[in-house]
Amino acid sequence: MARTPRMAQIEALLADDPNDAFLRYGLAMEYVSAGDDETAARLLHDLIAANGTYVPAFLMAGQTLNRLGRATEACGVLKRGIEAARRAGDHHALGEMEGLLTSIE
Repeated sequence: MARTPRMAQIEALLADDPNDAFLRYGLAMEYVSAGDDETAARLLHDLIAANGTYVPAFLMAGQTLNRLGRATEACGVLKRGIEAARRAGDHHALGEMEGLLTSIE
């Protein structure tokens, strides 16, 4: 898969601030859009490991892992994400992750 100009732009911004969760999430989303779920899953895993409070990463990781046929892993990520969403008071993400978890289990 070829890197897109958008990926290159985000990577350049990340070089200046490698801990920016929004940029890291954006890069993972670019890989999802390009159909590279393996790379997206790896990037989302790294993001969650570095910033376990970035709730959108959990939902996207769960969806991505599920598409890759890694349902057990997806369920684990979603369960952790549900707890993160509860702590953050993010009821919308909480509902989405609970729904996806129910559909996978």
